Amino acid sequence: MRKKTIFCAFLIFGQYFLSFAQLKVTFKTGNLQVSKVSDAHLFLAGDFNNWNPGDKSFELVQNNDGSYLLLKTLPKGSYNFKITRGSWQTVECTALGKPIENRSTVISHDTTIVMDVAGWQDNFKPAEKKHTASANVHIINEKFDVPQLGRQRRIWIYLPPDYDSSYKKYSVIYMHDGQNLFDEYTSGYGEWGIDEIMDGLPAKDQCIIVGIDHGGDYRISEYDPYDSKYGKGQGNEYIDFLVKTLKPYIDQHYRTETNANHTTIAGSSMGGLISMYAALKYPDVFGNAGIFSPAFWIAPDIYKYANEKKLSSKLRFYFVCGDAESESMVSDMKKMDSLIRSKGISEKNSPTVIIKGAKHNEKQWNGDFPGFYNWLLK
Repeated sequence: MRKKTIFCAFLIFGQYFLSFAQLKVTFKTGNLQVSKVSDAHLFLAGDFNNWNPGDKSFELVQNNDGSYLLLKTLPKGSYNFKITRGSWQTVECTALGKPIENRSTVISHDTTIVMDVAGWQDNFKPAEKKHTASANVHIINEKFDVPQLGRQRRIWIYLPPDYDSSYKKYSVIYMHDGQNLFDEYTSGYGEWGIDEIMDGLPAKDQCIIVGIDHGGDYRISEYDPYDSKYGKGQGNEYIDFLVKTLKPYIDQHYRTETNANHTTIAGSSMGGLISMYAALKYPDVFGNAGIFSPAFWIAPDIYKYANEKKLSSKLRFYFVCGDAESESMVSDMKKMDSLIRSKGISEKNSPTVIIKGAKHNEKQWNGDFPGFYNWLLK
């Protein structure tokens, strides 16, 4: 009996170990379209490295026959990625210069992935981009001072269509990655279309939305309150800017409902992470948070921070992601939601929405926003 127990324990341990084992993955180019640069450096950018297009640890090595090879060990799971030559301006594309969907793969054993590349984006004339922001979107300042970081940032604002003709005060949503919220011209990978969504709502359901541009090369560090392999975390300073500099400015210059019940913070990916942190750090400022596809994996200490916080049952968090984003996205988000629920916050005030087949992009978040906003109104 004792031997049988030991054997079962060993079997369970072995299965547990295998589920977290590192698997050998060989990334190899097949048919490769020649770029304008003969000695091109190729990189993988995906959810395994926070979509860094020039990550040296994911650079492929060129063989004598002109092909490229990268050997990695990765945990079992599903991954999305693309090939670049070091930037998003030099990302792979179709033979006609059109953008391609992310490559997707499920790694369950040691494997070789062969990748054909039909074209490179910089070999084609950039598609003409047009301004798509509605008349209700305005730029507050192209170079708004961020004293906490010693930088400047463009700030956008969406004002309800009846703002100039009414005397009422409005709730406010603060959102990150301002470049991608309203205008296709400034967006990197497509826009959320927040202004079009808001324009279609009745006047009684309108609010003010403030968009803060991300900091380009500083984006990861500014949206992360903790140090990581991508640099020193500056999330505390960024959130202090929102609370101590930007919100007072908005409340002074626009008709706003200033209390926490009417103030929301929202964002996706790294923006989802920093929105979660902001609501935990300043619950008396941000009474609601929209957590879209949060990058909790890069900052596991946020679970400890959430666990240590004493939270009011009136705080509200909306969690949403797709089930085709990454292996850990759904489980990471559910883990945070469970932790929040343990603080006495109800399911009504902390729903978790999983979108079947949805991936990690602005198209998904455009589709997610109406559900989030309807919940916010309630």
